[in-house]
Amino acid sequence: MLDTLNRHLVLPLLAAKRRSKVFHYLRELERTQYESPESVRARQLRLLQAQLRHAFATVPYYRRTWAAAGVHPEDVKTLDDLRHFPVLTKADIRAHTAELHSKAYQGSEKVRTKTTSGSTGVPLAIRLDEPGAQWKTACTIRADQWSGYRLGQRVAKVWGNPEYRHFGLRGRLMNAVVDRAVYLDTIGLTEGRIKEFVARLRRHRPGLLFGHAHSLYLLACALKKANIDDIRPNGIVSTAMPLHDYQRTVIEAVFGVPATNRYGCEEVSLIACQCEKSAGLHVAAESVFAEVQASRPSDGAGSSETRPITGAARQEPLAGPLLLTDLSNFAMPLIRYKVGDVVTMSGRPCSCGRGLPTIETVEGRDADYVVTPAGALISGISLTENFAVLIPGAAQVQLIQETVTHLRVRMVTDDRFTDASRARVARLVTDTFGPTMRHDLELVDAIPQEPSGKYRFCVSKVAAEYMRGLSA
Repeated sequence: MLDTLNRHLVLPLLAAKRRSKVFHYLRELERTQYESPESVRARQLRLLQAQLRHAFATVPYYRRTWAAAGVHPEDVKTLDDLRHFPVLTKADIRAHTAELHSKAYQGSEKVRTKTTSGSTGVPLAIRLDEPGAQWKTACTIRADQWSGYRLGQRVAKVWGNPEYRHFGLRGRLMNAVVDRAVYLDTIGLTEGRIKEFVARLRRHRPGLLFGHAHSLYLLACALKKANIDDIRPNGIVSTAMPLHDYQRTVIEAVFGVPATNRYGCEEVSLIACQCEKSAGLHVAAESVFAEVQASRPSDGAGSSETRPITGAARQEPLAGPLLLTDLSNFAMPLIRYKVGDVVTMSGRPCSCGRGLPTIETVEGRDADYVVTPAGALISGISLTENFAVLIPGAAQVQLIQETVTHLRVRMVTDDRFTDASRARVARLVTDTFGPTMRHDLELVDAIPQEPSGKYRFCVSKVAAEYMRGLSA
């Protein structure tokens, strides 16, 4: 009863009070997802052309770099034409943040700023206009409901740094009355805290279980060990890192429902998500346009090509670094943004009937847990908000756990790094891992990439064996 009331009355009334169009957008997205791939491509081309014209007219960075490259928005007659435009990297965003802001949104109160580190340890500040934020929220709700969950149901989150805590009493009231989310904070997981969370799951019976892939796996292992088999959400959404087969097997066996793999990043929000057929991940094509930079070894060294992910039939999958163009954020357009992940595009239509293009696999996004000297587990993804964002002068951070009591903090710094930054690192290590955790701070010129091309934020030489042994 509360779920139905929340879905059809409380949430729509709250959206109306805030003048939010999220539910209007959601209805539109639920309708258009079943249009043909040709219709999806035609819509993407219109959205892309509009974004390019806006960026050229109002964003100094693009006007300057596109002129230097000899390209212009009017050159884009097909989706494939975008491949001639320059690629935007994380380093470009850090170096030219202000120049990437649209002049059309200067002084606007309807712009949000998000400071994010992602899983790479590179802090970025992204501006997002309010209509774009609402559109992205609607895309995410649509994807979450592919899991079997329905909007309005209670959500259980295995996640670090619960967002509502940042808004004081108002945030707590909103979470208790409207969002109705229960959290297992992945910063400092212990057996006792997991037991408390399980008791809450039994009381509240959530419709959706949501969290990092390895955090959901850890929870499932704890339930399996305790012979608890009566927690049955309507859906499970795994995100933030790859969902490995050994993790999926345990999660689905314990909770009795399929695990839905969702892929996104803070810079553009949802990128792609599995549907109920679990065959690849559907790109949120109404919000982002995706391309793959693929090397062609057979054509000689250095040979490469860029292909748009559009759902057009192909004889073989194509793999390579992912480029994203945000079609819904006009306050700070990200065009041909190199996310840092490697994906394989799929040429197979999904049997669900949706016309949205699909990604076969996503590689390169992973972060280990850190095992503290006291025996608690801390999610590497959760740690990024502290170590990559809160240290002045930290351009990039990598944590390497050598032993249970020894942490190596590798850092690329800029001119804002001072002795106070060193002291901040020491406090964070002590506050997060306990007083017996030793650490070495290494200032380096660069942090090497993984073979996938991704920068790995957290590497634990202790946690991997520990985590795999939990399901035994």
